Parts: sequence; C-alpha cells; structure tokens
Amino acid sequence: MSDEIIAEVRAVKDALAAQHNYDLRSLFVAIKKEEAELEASGVRVVAPPPPVAGQAGTALQRTRFARRKG
Repeated sequence: MSDEIIAEVRAVKDALAAQHNYDLRSLFVAIKKEEAELEASGVRVVAPPPPVAGQAGTALQRTRFARRKG
C-alpha cells in the first residue's frame, strides 16, 4: 500500500533534483537565491537554531548512525 502524499513529495523532490542534475551544490545555491529573493520581497525567513554546545550525540544522531545488531 502506497501513501499518495509520500509519493507526491518524492516526485517533487526528484523533479527538483533533476532540474539541478542531481548536484547538491547547485540545489543549495538555488535555495539560497530563492531565500534571498523572498527576504527582499518582505518575507521573513527564519534561520535554523544554532547547535547546543555539548550535545553532539543527540537522540536523533545516535539512532540515525547507530549500528544495527545482527
């Protein structure tokens, strides 16, 4: 069984990647350019929060990179 929303998000993601020949640097530059244009037009772009000192091994990082036991 397939979720329609997930399929649509993946299709949009693939289309964006294809526009930039699957080059992450090109995609990043395009995103930053679009953010700058939005800010120039008056839209407030919120920056991500800074990393918390001393919490390099957050739960997400631990689970994402944890080794699975056999």
